[in-house]
Amino acid sequence: MPLTPETLTRHELVGLQTRVVESTNPDSVGIGGRVVDETMRTLVIEGDRVRRVPKQGTTFEFALPRTDEAADAEKASGTTFELPSETAGRTGQSDGCEDVAYVTVDGTRLLSRPALRTEKAGVSIWR
Repeated sequence: MPLTPETLTRHELVGLQTRVVESTNPDSVGIGGRVVDETMRTLVIEGDRVRRVPKQGTTFEFALPRTDEAADAEKASGTTFELPSETAGRTGQSDGCEDVAYVTVDGTRLLSRPALRTEKAGVSIWR
């Protein structure tokens, strides 16, 4: 299953770039970097330093590299690949010359053990 904005919550998050856009803790807003670890209730984000951010009560924005499969899914679903307001002056490409999709996810949708969340594809009638 390709990593698309619609399937992000069923994929491994470690290695993705993320940023906290909303949180019940005002000190967490703006934390950004690469996800280096994930537990049932937290994400560990490495930016200027390593920080553990709770999933509950937090809204994350993930940067997904745009692939051909993701572009096909975008056409089918109407998902937009746009830049957040803080990067409005940049083009839609990263250093690797790939388009990037910014996906906002409520942390409560990520509340589960990472291994169990990635196994649940939602297509089997037996689960």
